[in-house]
Amino acid sequence: MRQIYSWPWVEALVAQTIEVWDSGAEHSALAGAQYTHKQQQEREKAYDQGLRAVEREVKRAPRTKADRIKTQDRIVASFARFSATALDLEGETVHLLTDDFLPVGTKLARWARQFDPSLGMAEIIQACRNAWTACGLQPLLGDRMGMTPAVLGYSLLYPYSDNYLDREDLSADAKLRFSERFGSRLRGDRLPPQDDREAALWTLVKLIEEQYPRARYPQVFDCLLAIHRAQEESLEQQRRCGHPDDAGLLRMSCAKGGSSVLADACLAHGWLSEEESRFSFEWGVLLQLGDDLQDVREDLRRGSLTLFSRAALLGRPLDALVMQLLNFSEKVGARMDHLPYGTQTFKKLLRMSWRSLIIGAVANSHEFFSPAFLEQAECWSPFRFAFLRARKERLTSQQGLYATLFEAFLESRESDYG
Repeated sequence: MRQIYSWPWVEALVAQTIEVWDSGAEHSALAGAQYTHKQQQEREKAYDQGLRAVEREVKRAPRTKADRIKTQDRIVASFARFSATALDLEGETVHLLTDDFLPVGTKLARWARQFDPSLGMAEIIQACRNAWTACGLQPLLGDRMGMTPAVLGYSLLYPYSDNYLDREDLSADAKLRFSERFGSRLRGDRLPPQDDREAALWTLVKLIEEQYPRARYPQVFDCLLAIHRAQEESLEQQRRCGHPDDAGLLRMSCAKGGSSVLADACLAHGWLSEEESRFSFEWGVLLQLGDDLQDVREDLRRGSLTLFSRAALLGRPLDALVMQLLNFSEKVGARMDHLPYGTQTFKKLLRMSWRSLIIGAVANSHEFFSPAFLEQAECWSPFRFAFLRARKERLTSQQGLYATLFEAFLESRESDYG
């Protein structure tokens, strides 16, 4: 049975998801692989070998198309070796990363640069992250993984809409005015664009409409309106009262994250069953909370409140919240296991990515956790936390080199990409 995604339906699913989240507070033990210091050091050696290989390729600064394609091949081969050794990934899993997920990102990046040459590396990577989620849903919905016009269009909405709404120099009223016009276009109104931003957004919405005609695929546009409504609700609450409590922050994160990945799923497949809708929504909440954990330091700097930044602002260690998030990820994984499509290898890879997102965020934001929790959490990581922070600083200091690598991966093997 196909769901109808009205706002009351979204609110009901938010309430159900919060119940699942709350149930995770009752458990403190966590299953999963653990690593000794010796095992971590072995994986760190493989990490550094892979990093040096990438840096050597970048410093060669390939100038011709043929050289850039050879660089791509060598980087992918190096990544495969790193994945097998450092992350304990088997051949089938490495194949999923190099032959399925990576091409999704490179194809989106090439199309994005063609669509708008002014888009920067950070904005394109932001769009790629959404495309990886949408295309990661395809095997779970019985489809082959691959980029589509609708996924391209939806993924690029973020740099033009979300980033605008996140600007600190804009008033809440100005953001709401922009949001109202964007909502009208999502509902199908043919408004003339007022500026270049709206012109780009309207074109991207048209891409979705061309793949999914509104009359035949109403779910797709219900989902787009749901994530838009969640964004508006968040803006309105910030305008009325800038200091929501934990319950209010959790509801906002659930509504925004859940409806965002619900839209990813609909744009990947066209329609969803009740079971697929529930899983997609919960996965979205998991990713939203994971992002909030990753961004806790930046959110504190900007004065942006999330469940995690509010706890940190109040001086509360984030130990319990992260344990609850890890337990929530296990429950989302259990729901994923009930979906009839997708191999066990694929589902295992997704579980690993969720866990890595959370543990990596703990390593990066270590000052917000108790020493005892950090010691416990480090055992769940294939790398020591100090090592991860040091390598992140090294990567950050070489942004120019990695911009060169990014440009090399934009080179298409096709003679006429479009």
